[in-house]
Amino acid sequence: MAPGSSAPLGASLQPGGVNFSIYARDATLVELCLFDAEAADEPSQVIPLAPDQHRTIHYWHALVGGLKAGQIYGYKVHGPFAPEQGMRFDPGRLLLDPYGLAVVMPPGYSRRQGGQAGSAMATAMKSVVADLDAYDWEGDRPLQRPSSEAVIYEMHVRGFTCHPSSGVAPDRAGTYAGLIEKIPYLQTLGITAVELMPVFHFDPCDAPDGLVNYWGYQPVSFFAPHRPYSSRQDPLGPLDEFRDLVKALHRANIEVILDVVFNHTAEGAADGPTFCFRGLANADYYLLEADRSRYLDVTGTGNTLNANHPVVRRLIRHSLRHWVQHMHVDGFRFDLAAVLSRDETGQPMPLPPILFDIDTDPVLAGTKLIAEAWDAAGLYEVGQFVGDSWREWNGRFRDDVRRFLKSDPAMVPALAQRLTGSPDLYGHKRREAEASINFVTCHDGFTLADLVSHDHKHNDANGEQGRDGSDDNASWNGGVEGPSNDPAIAALRQRQSRNFLTLLLLSIGTPMLLMGDEVGRSQQGNNNAYGQDNAISWFDWTLVERHGDLLRFVQELIAFRLHRDVVSDAEEISLAGLLRESQITWHGVELHQPDWSDASRSLAVTVTSLHGRFRLHALFNAYWEPLSFAIPAGAEGPAGTWGRWIDTARPGPEAITGFDAPEPIQGDRCRVEARSTCVLVERLPQGDETRGGLS
Repeated sequence: MAPGSSAPLGASLQPGGVNFSIYARDATLVELCLFDAEAADEPSQVIPLAPDQHRTIHYWHALVGGLKAGQIYGYKVHGPFAPEQGMRFDPGRLLLDPYGLAVVMPPGYSRRQGGQAGSAMATAMKSVVADLDAYDWEGDRPLQRPSSEAVIYEMHVRGFTCHPSSGVAPDRAGTYAGLIEKIPYLQTLGITAVELMPVFHFDPCDAPDGLVNYWGYQPVSFFAPHRPYSSRQDPLGPLDEFRDLVKALHRANIEVILDVVFNHTAEGAADGPTFCFRGLANADYYLLEADRSRYLDVTGTGNTLNANHPVVRRLIRHSLRHWVQHMHVDGFRFDLAAVLSRDETGQPMPLPPILFDIDTDPVLAGTKLIAEAWDAAGLYEVGQFVGDSWREWNGRFRDDVRRFLKSDPAMVPALAQRLTGSPDLYGHKRREAEASINFVTCHDGFTLADLVSHDHKHNDANGEQGRDGSDDNASWNGGVEGPSNDPAIAALRQRQSRNFLTLLLLSIGTPMLLMGDEVGRSQQGNNNAYGQDNAISWFDWTLVERHGDLLRFVQELIAFRLHRDVVSDAEEISLAGLLRESQITWHGVELHQPDWSDASRSLAVTVTSLHGRFRLHALFNAYWEPLSFAIPAGAEGPAGTWGRWIDTARPGPEAITGFDAPEPIQGDRCRVEARSTCVLVERLPQGDETRGGLS
């Protein structure tokens, strides 16, 4: 063993061995533990790192000869256990490497045992040495598709193929390999990017008794892919299998966006287990209250990462670089990203260093950065998130569209804002038109099928007596709570589903579709299914045939969006500039007379495509009676005929035609049924056919 080097952090292969380096300020001794197997009762070797030889300032390091990729290891770190001073060293616990590239989770692991001292060694998670250069990417690289053509599909790796109906072999169901088998479905659907719910290795046992943590928002490593999502049994299998998935998705021209959690860890509150950070430099990694024995919690999970501390800033930046450079991902969605703008006292900062680190990092240039711009303590920064490259989950889009379609009063002005990219939020900045990530459902809350079937959450299966999950869902059941055999109720719910999808996929911004919404997936009214690793959460593949009409409806809308020149094209343009150039005219039931009053439940808009090839006339009726809308005069000649493209009130396959074959409209008015949407299209003779968009 040689002294080694403090850089790089983690376990890095060197000629003849492996250099280990870890940050542990205030530690008095660090022991490197090597294991022959992931379930070993004891380390095969314990290497003390003497402070006089293996410590440089706050870094402990050693170069150990003869080791190779696949070596399993962990740390025992000695120092004061003085919670009142913010220090929680415990040499009886085996710690993961914060920069570990792979993690093994032995059979029999449990959260209680995994965080215990001494006798829990066999069931403790451990880190693994990896060689990142040993994988053949075959020329693959991040796609960097233009944002103007993005359609995001939020999905869960395990849930997508775990249902028995998936047709995936049992040894690959619920894995990265299983997802690869279903890429043809994603291609047929037409989406351009998948947003994978957390794939950083997380603690699946962080859930109430009898449940598992299915969603994955409890990370223990920011570098290692989640081991149980791999069909391979070798310690480094998850690394290669995840990269196989990325490479396969890229071949299908689909980008990979990761949902990342840099706001807290699975170590929880003071009574939680110690896996890593708490046992290395507790007061550096976490926000602490004035009483240093207590954690400041603005995440609702028991702890909050100290994201603007220099050590944590570097950890986050290095993690993001790792996933771009070595795993070839195309972007990130940051969970509770408002946490990243807080200082060491928990107060919001006007210029948070970590956000500018990410925004200006040259390695991340061109990477899609998406913020969930709020946190669990009430900080809401939608429309105000700092930096030039960030896009935002637009919670206002979700809430306003939901309330308009359930016929709440005073929602028509808000609907106009959401349809046009939310200029009230983003028009004052030089943000591209796709800065707003538009969504009506996501993993957190009702699915689309449940949104139109339930007034209230039904979370009994979660074992928390209904205390969990939001009570403010802005949902409407159509008159009957839950499943109904009434044909009229069923037809109304189908109509409302199509209304949501039409608004989502025709609005300016970047649309995000929740896994299974395109085929009516239900969670039985559960709006917080984080612990439901079962049929409540899984994608039921029988729905693809059972709800084929809804699937086709979504496919047609996505196909139109990807070939449109309605209010965007492949050229980057700010939202403000786009709205200046676009020909957008608002109407009510009569032309040029929009009704912005609180009593109004209807709106119409005419949009001319940027290159002048066609016009759309969209009619939105959230009123409980049919309305007759005036139609603009058509252009001269045979191209000047309005045709009905979408009518959400029509059943099944009649709800949408091919865009090139709309049903001709006779007369100068169009009847729009109660709680429905019609979209008319008119071909124009003077269009510029030399540019992109529909021909």
